[in-house]
Amino acid sequence: MDTTKTSEHIDLHRRRLFGTAALTIAAAQFGMIGSAAAQPSKTKAAELRAIKPGMHTSFASLKQIDAGLLNVGYAEAGPADGPAVLLLHGWPYDIHSFVDVAPLLASAGYRVIVPYTRGYGSTRFLSSETFRNAQPSVVALDTIALMDALKIEKATIGGFDWGARTADIIAALWPERCKALVSVSGYLIGSQASGKIPLPAQAELEWWYQFYFATERGELGYRENTHDFNKFIWHQASPKWNFDDATFDRTAASFDNPDHVAIVIHDYRWRLGIAAGEAKYDDLEKRLAAAPVITVPTITMESDANGAAHPEPSAYRGKFSGKYSFRFIKGGIGHNLPQEAPQAFAEAIIDVSEV
Repeated sequence: MDTTKTSEHIDLHRRRLFGTAALTIAAAQFGMIGSAAAQPSKTKAAELRAIKPGMHTSFASLKQIDAGLLNVGYAEAGPADGPAVLLLHGWPYDIHSFVDVAPLLASAGYRVIVPYTRGYGSTRFLSSETFRNAQPSVVALDTIALMDALKIEKATIGGFDWGARTADIIAALWPERCKALVSVSGYLIGSQASGKIPLPAQAELEWWYQFYFATERGELGYRENTHDFNKFIWHQASPKWNFDDATFDRTAASFDNPDHVAIVIHDYRWRLGIAAGEAKYDDLEKRLAAAPVITVPTITMESDANGAAHPEPSAYRGKFSGKYSFRFIKGGIGHNLPQEAPQAFAEAIIDVSEV
């Protein structure tokens, strides 16, 4: 899960003090594109066929391409000449988080690209000598390299968890590559400095797995128990999502990647400042540590049963200076919002891309 603390020190513990009413008020105040609850979707989004979560279990087309430091595995759907959409997953999830979203967008004429992040699925490093680095700027550069390899100049980018963080970074540092943004849980750009700021006890508890990963025991435990560990995280992050074993197992296969454990451990150790990155990315990380404002059209989303730590929407509103809307999704939806509420996520992609 991505529970990045921004440099402005968002107090995650305070979110329990805000109820649904406050979120609704915030959505109304923030809406420049329009709240999902307050206004109907644009015509194109409204014409999407209704879909129930879990209707699809696989992608029609899985491909591989060399991009930057990686040979990237990715799913593709929709017409090759359609407006591009990139959908980015997080931990411990994979491309199946978008298995229902992709065909919806494809049916609306979009070219949809859903890549496996480094350390997941069929994505592989091109060289055994490459440092297994998971610092945020590097993972974002993977997506830029993939866009270059696919000759995609500009795309609407959507994501959650690590994927939302990556989407935020691209929108902030390379806005010329990001037409529009959909980010679950809002502004997730952070830094090593912000990761060192202590939180109240209850909020620290919500970061337990990061502290576990900081130890040798945690790395060994994750390596030996990856499947069950990640299934536990799924239950914790989406307490009302009654997913079955088959649904989890389709994603769990992506954890068999030979670099998975190294990437996950480095990500969480780096953000706590106990693992080094690579000096050649220092300038990018300095820019991110300044918490840059995102200027592209954006829809941020949150759900009513997100069991992962996440910032209060009002805490990050000022980080988006372009056309903006916040959407609060009800119905017992947890952290894996695109897979649990694919209709709402697809509609957000279409609405923001049409601005």
